[in-house]
Amino acid sequence: MEEIAQRVRAAPVRAGDTKIVAIDGPSGSGKTTLAGRLPGPVMHMEDIYPGWDGLRDSIRRLVEWVLEPLAAGGRAGWRRYDWEHERYAEWHDLPAPRTLMIEGVGAGALAAEPYVSVLIWVDAPLSLRRHRALARDGETYRPHWDRWARQEREYFAGDRVRERADLLIGSR
Repeated sequence: MEEIAQRVRAAPVRAGDTKIVAIDGPSGSGKTTLAGRLPGPVMHMEDIYPGWDGLRDSIRRLVEWVLEPLAAGGRAGWRRYDWEHERYAEWHDLPAPRTLMIEGVGAGALAAEPYVSVLIWVDAPLSLRRHRALARDGETYRPHWDRWARQEREYFAGDRVRERADLLIGSR
């Protein structure tokens, strides 16, 4: 954790007065756990994915709803996606913190790069990731695993997230 803290302290502020720490990597790799161990508020990408086919669209929303407003000193926030009703629900205001952890697939997108102070890639072996994800989300995730994994692979390859990361973290 000290290496991450040092990186964050040394990183430039790129979104107004807020340092953005993007924690990205495949599903079940340990991103949420890592984010919870770091000081500061955490925004979860899963709150803005517009359903199981919405990875790319969530990146646009991250930039429009959170990153651009923070950079401009404006009102940032997001609408929570209601997975049960398959639509967006209430708006959540996001006062500009000194440091904001954004965790989830899409946090380290190329479109977010101008605003990100530190990009962290988290990964783990496929069998462990799948076990964790299904244990966490249960049977609701099982029928969507392959569909989501395909979107992840396309996104990771196109945006070269791992290659651009400032820190690489493996979990076991």
